[in-house]
Amino acid sequence: MNTITYKMAQLTKELSYEDFDKKTVENAKRFLLDSIGCAYGGSQTKDFKIMLDFYNEMGGNAHVTVINSPLKLPMLSQSLLNSLMIRALDYNDIYWEEDPSHPSDLIPAALSPAEYLHKSGKDFITAMVLAYEWEMRLCEFAKPGIRERKWHHATLTQYASPFAAAKILGLSIDEMVHAAGISGSHNLTLGAVTAGNLTMMKNTVDPMAVQSGIQAALLAQKGYEGPQHVMDGKEGLSEALGGSFDFDILTDNFGDDFRINRCSMKAFPTEALTHTPMSAIIKLMRDNNISKDDVKEVTIKTVARAADILSDPSKYDPRTRETADHSLPYCLSVCIVDGTVTPASFSQDKIMDKEIRSFLPKIKVLAEPAFEKTFPTLKQAGAEIITKSGKSFNITLDYPLGDYREPMDESTLLKKFNAMVLPITGTSKRDQIVEAIMDIENEKDIADFMNLFSS
Repeated sequence: MNTITYKMAQLTKELSYEDFDKKTVENAKRFLLDSIGCAYGGSQTKDFKIMLDFYNEMGGNAHVTVINSPLKLPMLSQSLLNSLMIRALDYNDIYWEEDPSHPSDLIPAALSPAEYLHKSGKDFITAMVLAYEWEMRLCEFAKPGIRERKWHHATLTQYASPFAAAKILGLSIDEMVHAAGISGSHNLTLGAVTAGNLTMMKNTVDPMAVQSGIQAALLAQKGYEGPQHVMDGKEGLSEALGGSFDFDILTDNFGDDFRINRCSMKAFPTEALTHTPMSAIIKLMRDNNISKDDVKEVTIKTVARAADILSDPSKYDPRTRETADHSLPYCLSVCIVDGTVTPASFSQDKIMDKEIRSFLPKIKVLAEPAFEKTFPTLKQAGAEIITKSGKSFNITLDYPLGDYREPMDESTLLKKFNAMVLPITGTSKRDQIVEAIMDIENEKDIADFMNLFSS
């Protein structure tokens, strides 16, 4: 058998915790900390609460822990809920090469079965790093990326998530191939969820692909079969979507330097391509003592896809959180008025705030061809502020705070974490959570670890 999913299964089976260096383990813990923080923040959103009610009413066996809830639910229900919590604020991590993705969406693909099976912290870290590895490599192998072909990156997650779950479940290589075939044949996701006016589905499709991966691994464990050629064979992914795919990227030099070390964090709870323009506006105003009352006009230069996705007409009149956090004019207006963007920036009252909305028509977004040549290696953006006195201030940034080349220090990361966790847990439990995460490699039973998150 020479299919790509067979090769991926072989590498998945062979990987062990002992293959990781200190940097990889430390980064895994940093991303876990960041993701748990995002989960607490996401637990307060309307979309999560609707989904929680839905699965709570559905009921089932009390298998695994729903974060910030007294509930234990079946693994498939809980995995979607925990993934949705991580994703709901659009504040979790980001990797963008040919395609964008948020690899921490996949953490529950490892964490849920690890809790259910009482696996160790090292077992969990191994599967988590593996989830990042496959998700991030999948972001690189389509040329151009599938997002450029109008598909959403949950299409990629459907192939990564079964391998993460399969690693914890201890599937054989053949079972892993079937798991990838089961999940990968029915989760192609339309780009419509992140185009135009956005809805709750923007943050839900990837958690659904994570849930599907766990279900596929569980089915394969019981002997259910899926197509082995689901990615690279007749009418598989590459034939169905057309274009070019470099399948060697998925396996070449596997284990030399794990992709998790090149993943970035978000300093703002917004779509990733808003981050460099926002960083540029904040820096321009701070360094030049420009007040909000001085701002007459703002021009942003960015890559064409950002101008298209983030500044279409609907983004100049956002009415929902999902549209607002993908609206570059809105996010920049908040930066001008408040000096930064936080989860609180997307309350309904804030979205409709007259002062913030008064800046929307003052913001022009242009595609800059020069930035296309450096993207995605760099995430460049240029910003110009013209003041009411007629002065012009300009800046170009290569990447935003949180990029792996400009990482958050521990203080900044904990400040982000605390903003979402402390109001819910209080200081004592917050301290317990941070200590447990940063020592998770020594955890004997992930079920004990997860008990910390029960409310």
